[in-house]
Amino acid sequence: MIDLSVRRVVYANATAIELTGDRVTLPVDVDRWSDAAGLTDLGGRRMSETGSPLSLVAAGVPVAGEPVAVRDAARTGDSVTAEQRDASEGRLLWVTGFALSGVAEPGAGPLGLDSRALVVFQQLSGTEHGNRRHLEVLRDRAVVATDMSFTITDPRRPDNPLIWVNPSFTRLTGYALDDVVGRNCRMLQGPNTDAATVQRIGDALRRREPITEVLLNYRRDGTAYWNQLSVSPVYDGTGELVNFVGVQNDVTERVIVEQERRAALAEAEAARSQLRLLAEATTQMTEALDVADACARLARIVVPQLADLCAVDLLDRPGGTLTRLAVAARERGDEERLRRLGELRSYQAGGPSAVGQVLVGEDPVLISDAPERGADGLPDDPRAAEVYDQLRLRSVMVVPVRARGRVLGTLTLFTQHPYGRRYGPLDLHLATDLAGRAGLTVDNARLYETEHAAAATLQRSLLPVVPDVDGLQIAARYLVGADGNQVGGDWYDVLPLPDGAVGIAVGDVVGHDLAAAAAMGQLRGVVRSYAWEGRGTGSVLDRCDQLVQGLEMAAMATAFYARLEPAVDGSRILRYSNAGHPAPLLLAPDGTLTRLDERRSPMIGAVPRFGRADGPVRAEVEVCCPPGSVLVLYTDGLTDMLGADADERTDLIERTVAALPAGVDAETVVERVLVACAPRRLRDDVALLAVRITA
Repeated sequence: MIDLSVRRVVYANATAIELTGDRVTLPVDVDRWSDAAGLTDLGGRRMSETGSPLSLVAAGVPVAGEPVAVRDAARTGDSVTAEQRDASEGRLLWVTGFALSGVAEPGAGPLGLDSRALVVFQQLSGTEHGNRRHLEVLRDRAVVATDMSFTITDPRRPDNPLIWVNPSFTRLTGYALDDVVGRNCRMLQGPNTDAATVQRIGDALRRREPITEVLLNYRRDGTAYWNQLSVSPVYDGTGELVNFVGVQNDVTERVIVEQERRAALAEAEAARSQLRLLAEATTQMTEALDVADACARLARIVVPQLADLCAVDLLDRPGGTLTRLAVAARERGDEERLRRLGELRSYQAGGPSAVGQVLVGEDPVLISDAPERGADGLPDDPRAAEVYDQLRLRSVMVVPVRARGRVLGTLTLFTQHPYGRRYGPLDLHLATDLAGRAGLTVDNARLYETEHAAAATLQRSLLPVVPDVDGLQIAARYLVGADGNQVGGDWYDVLPLPDGAVGIAVGDVVGHDLAAAAAMGQLRGVVRSYAWEGRGTGSVLDRCDQLVQGLEMAAMATAFYARLEPAVDGSRILRYSNAGHPAPLLLAPDGTLTRLDERRSPMIGAVPRFGRADGPVRAEVEVCCPPGSVLVLYTDGLTDMLGADADERTDLIERTVAALPAGVDAETVVERVLVACAPRRLRDDVALLAVRITA
């Protein structure tokens, strides 16, 4: 056995090993093995010095049958002299060799680079090596009797015609000897014979080089078969080219198996690619923030994996207006053209276009070959026809974006000339699957947006309208977070009280859902009730704590409550209590900033016995606030951010407030704090309240 890639003998049976004895160890170079075995031609020259049958097989050229001699004297490594040849008692072996596997690839050599060849030696018993005529007759008989198809041509005659074929050629092709003599082998070619392969064979013949190729040939009855053809030049004693010998093998079954294997691999890879696309699309759309984001992600995924251009159009409601929400293209300039085409066409449900038909529930549309000129399909709209021509469309698919039995819109995919592929049924099936997944994502996003709008409206309705209070400027902002249901328990309140004081509160119920928003409304009502009774700030928070735990209104909450009372000297007295809430800031007229964090107490609901007769009571702190003072209260949406340090965020807020100019009004305070401190992406609600004492 010979490994053709390295020209080495890699296996020998026991009889072959006897030829070499212990002179070599496998694997070994073909020529070294030949010398070790004592192989010579009939003239006594070593095989390694000639174009021996072993060398031909190692080069990938089949050998149908050649005689070689075995001489003990040749095993010394020297050429055999005439005296040694006559004195040596040699044997004659008949050599046959051919490749076991591999279909030749263009440029890969006669039999391919990754194949092996089998060489068989058969002893010719009772034949004297010097009887050349007998050997020639024996070889001719073997060629005639073998199952391999042999042909001989005469290159010295015009068109290199056939001059002899063996019976196997007739059995393979259906052509008898008399039918082919004088004709060129191209008679076996047909309509599907590869012209490039024929060209390579012709080039090798002109260069007088051996070649092996696999090509599609045709029998006399017109049936096709795959033919492995090996052609070798034959020279006479003067070096003149006298013949080409061709060996043909029917390898149809082998080629078909290989083609089926490649087709199966291609089909499996296509299936894996589709699954990867579907998985990626599902993941990307699931992470979308809203309907527009989901559509944009879908368009970016299918281009360029499935389409050169993509447009996603959605109805604002069943039977409503169609809007082109997302486009994507290989070339950026085509995106604007695709948007322009959507504006000019003004697609309507039930209209004559493919989009219009799909919108009313018709089957997906596959246009394998789009009209080359826009005027053919848009004769009444020259502007749309011009844009159509600029897009160079080749193939189109329009599939419905559907969810829960309703058509929400359409997904339109295009390929472009000159390189875009022609869409087929498998592409349409994949596009329909993608659009179905997109439909569920879009419908869920719309439901989420509707629920969020309702929840946000509910939460804002629970927040008070900032009242007008003599001697005070008041400004407030409430920002909705982006996580969860985008509702939560943040709240603020400003309440003029019967005794002339003003109650100021800010708090945050734990949670970011409707339950937290409902608890916030209840807690705000409780604070208002106890504040209206004129209770102290610590007592108000204690009573809230008792009700929260007794009635299970909420899990826990932070709260800050203060009473701003007038004083006889024109200043106001601020009395406050803090139940675990971020410390508000007090900016004095002289620019001094004070953090109101004295005597903080635990969160509401955190300590079971807080505020009871036998339990701890929240303390009350008193601060003097001259006219011009500014009080800033906020919730932790400004400080607690993913990946950010809360202390650093708190320092930023304090530096921002401390840098405010003297006499700044309350509206300017909240605007500057939000500009400097609000996160780019809100993950939590933010409540911000500013109160400026004017008198």
